[in-house]
Amino acid sequence: MQQNTPKSTVEEIRKRFDNDVERFSNLDTGQQTVIDAVLSLELITDAARYVNPGATYLLDIGCGAGNYTLKMLQKIAGLNCTLIDLSEPMLKKAKQRVEQQTTGEVEATQGDINEINLPAEKFDIVLAGAVLHHLREEADWERVFSGIYHSLKPGGSIWICDLVAQDHPVVEKLFQKNYSEYLTALGGEDFKDHVLAYIDKEDTPRSVTFQLEMLKKVGFRLTEILHKKSCFAAFGAIK
Repeated sequence: MQQNTPKSTVEEIRKRFDNDVERFSNLDTGQQTVIDAVLSLELITDAARYVNPGATYLLDIGCGAGNYTLKMLQKIAGLNCTLIDLSEPMLKKAKQRVEQQTTGEVEATQGDINEINLPAEKFDIVLAGAVLHHLREEADWERVFSGIYHSLKPGGSIWICDLVAQDHPVVEKLFQKNYSEYLTALGGEDFKDHVLAYIDKEDTPRSVTFQLEMLKKVGFRLTEILHKKSCFAAFGAIK
């Protein structure tokens, strides 16, 4: 995505999500502006189930209204769930929904993942859905990935579904065109312009290659790409 405008602050992002709870509460459709949202959600939760079938502790980073955790609970029942989100209304909605679907403990923490200190070797599975693209500098990515690595038990895994950039500018231009056409078909020209404007204002995605290399750098022993279409991808890593 183009990055020509001054980027939103954490507080500006929080306020936007405070007012957008219901749009992120549909488990059947996912977030429609994300290409293959439903497929990617199925893939990352299936991968987590296969890699960590005996999981008992789940961390959902940028949990939104709880869709990723709810889908994970359909695959592994009774998980103890830790939910983190910048938005208090999102977090409240997620906690309410998740508590109805698990016999495990549900812990909710409001805050910026860039600043939260995660406990060591507590979690079996970490999910990060449409959240990491808000990280700005390379040092932020390394700090967050390192924190996630240390919070996972040996053999634990992280699974990511997110907006991504492309390494080659020509390919990036191609996929921007493809995404513009997707958004226009979804909601028309005004809708497309609205979505692209807030991406330009709010997001700083990095490529799948960058993220996989960073995951390896902080210690993950294996990485996997589950799905990629245009400027969205689902992938993960195993400690």
